[in-house]
Amino acid sequence: MSSREEAGVPDSSNNDVVQYRAFTLDDIPAAHALSMSVKWRHRADDWRFAARLGSGFAAVDEQAALVGTALAWRFGASAATLGMFIVSPEHQRRGIGRGLLDRLMAELPSRMLLIHASNEGKPLCEERGFTRIDTIRQHQGAAFQPPLVSLPPGERLRPIGAKDTPRLAELASRATGMDRTELLPQLLDVASGIALDRDGELTGFALFRRFGDGHVIGPVIAPESPDQSRAKALISYWLALNAGMFVRVDTPLRYGLSSWLEGLGLPLVDTIEQMALNGTPSTDDTLTQFALTSQALW
Repeated sequence: MSSREEAGVPDSSNNDVVQYRAFTLDDIPAAHALSMSVKWRHRADDWRFAARLGSGFAAVDEQAALVGTALAWRFGASAATLGMFIVSPEHQRRGIGRGLLDRLMAELPSRMLLIHASNEGKPLCEERGFTRIDTIRQHQGAAFQPPLVSLPPGERLRPIGAKDTPRLAELASRATGMDRTELLPQLLDVASGIALDRDGELTGFALFRRFGDGHVIGPVIAPESPDQSRAKALISYWLALNAGMFVRVDTPLRYGLSSWLEGLGLPLVDTIEQMALNGTPSTDDTLTQFALTSQALW
């Protein structure tokens, strides 16, 4: 699962005869084939989940074949994330990545825009005014050894219940600086969850769901602690239940979990730049998102 899967923004110039139109659910089979051609590991179901939550553009050639994709997801009235940028290998360096990004930006003129850019896509994003926020470190593997992590006194892990959804959305919104009210119910339809509880109050959580060749842990949201024991306990819970399975975790560099994940047997396989335009997320200082939902949805 390359970190260039959901972002990247392939840059190019000298555009050939390419037309742009709205991306539809009917494009998913071709989009899935396109993603396989650039060695993404997304399933068709991963595409379907992303497309139903967002909107975007398809680039097609003279024969109406799909040669490029880009999607966006709106969160509340003021923020959006951009991702699922692909240009087919045969059509790169022809301006298609630039055309897709420009069209998404034109659709979202007044919003804070967030994107994950690969080394190849970063120059184009910088040209369009995006600035770096952080680096995301992608860890994945199946030969991990999860430790037993102790929580602070009065705190425990418990299953997520149906009545927890509003609280989960609140915590996710505060931790990301984006309105996650609509996203969380959709995630819970396809994910399992564990909650962090302090004296009866839900204070954090981690979700676990199918993605690509295996599973992804994320989002992971919790209050910070000196040793990040809360986030580690949430992640370790899912690793312990899924020993031998292929698992992925995308974590921001600034929170210091990368070396811990490597020590567990989840090697670092890629890094990608987290970038923003028209401001940066205003997050709650008492909460942290230690692992992304996905590089597209953040």
